[in-house]
Amino acid sequence: MAHGQVKHDYHLVDPSPWPFVGALGAFTMLVGAVFWMNRTYTDFFGLPVNGQPWIFVAGLVLVLYTMAGWWRDVISESVVRGDHKPVVKLGLRFGMVLFIASEVMFFVAWFWAYFNTAIFHNDVGISTWPPSGIVTLDPWHFPLLNTLILLTSATSVTWAHHALQNGDRKGAIQGLLLTVLFGVSFTCIQAYEYSHAPFTFGFNGAALAPFTDAAHANLSVGVGNLGAIYGSTFFMATGFHGFHVIVGTIFLIVCLGRAIAGQFTPTRHFGFEAAAWYWHFVDVVWLFLFTCIYVLGQGPVTS
Repeated sequence: MAHGQVKHDYHLVDPSPWPFVGALGAFTMLVGAVFWMNRTYTDFFGLPVNGQPWIFVAGLVLVLYTMAGWWRDVISESVVRGDHKPVVKLGLRFGMVLFIASEVMFFVAWFWAYFNTAIFHNDVGISTWPPSGIVTLDPWHFPLLNTLILLTSATSVTWAHHALQNGDRKGAIQGLLLTVLFGVSFTCIQAYEYSHAPFTFGFNGAALAPFTDAAHANLSVGVGNLGAIYGSTFFMATGFHGFHVIVGTIFLIVCLGRAIAGQFTPTRHFGFEAAAWYWHFVDVVWLFLFTCIYVLGQGPVTS
């Protein structure tokens, strides 16, 4: 009965390499990130790894390859083979909701790490928060600009969604293109902000030495190096959000390509809905980051 008539609404997927390849890529990224952030020299089969990004980059390439291959297969199953029946679509929606819920808990962990140190800073030998000597980023400069960019991008992706529901393909394409541009702008601004941050991920005297003010002079010679806790919690929370913005932007670029190809209809566009849900999630997380870390965690600011 291998070629018999299908009498159910479920999609029995073919064997796929993507879960394994994706997990391998994510694990490689994790290991690579640890080596990259640890500046103590260690070699891996004769190759220097600590302080080097090459393992992380290899994992990132695997993850991006998985995203491309998996999306290609899912789109083919839906558009070409017609395997996505109503029951399958419902399962995809529940799956996306559960995925976003797991992402919420992922960020809860980073907020927990930040607030645990910020509120109970005396327990780790820090008298104030932010730690003495830490010069923070001005929340009303680039962070505020990025907040406005993400809020505006939420309206543009909603515009694209409504246009798609009303059969306005041109409006959907324009809204998606605008949202992608906003996402790229956010990433570029955050990269610039990181490169000019007056603190580092961990204690790094060489990176702090160029600052001539008294606070950084103390830090650069090793005084008050517990301040590295601030940089670690800041970059982990905002950096992972930045990574999610990049993933969301790629997600929207895929949707833009599909919209241009005419693969979405007013009643069949869950791929876009999933991207829009993800993008709104990214927006909400940023509002919490901006409020809790940039504004409430503000200390002496860099000029």
